[in-house]
Amino acid sequence: MPRPVFRRLPPRYAGLVMPFILSVMMTFVVSAISTVKALGLTAEFLQTWPSSWALSWAVAFPTLLLVLPLVRRLVALIVAPPG
Repeated sequence: MPRPVFRRLPPRYAGLVMPFILSVMMTFVVSAISTVKALGLTAEFLQTWPSSWALSWAVAFPTLLLVLPLVRRLVALIVAPPG
């Protein structure tokens, strides 16, 4: 197996990296959709979207850190364990 190009983080960081990446991707898409709906595909969209995305990410990342343990417990109540 080829070596990674960069040094990987230890497994203990997975609980931070996963919500970080999830919040970046989700807020990127949702803020784009909301901004396009409000302004249309205009020059104003390109000026407004980065700050809209930054604000939504600043809220989403800490929110994910807080609610993810609860979500995991709720999923465990709804979904049978493997095997």
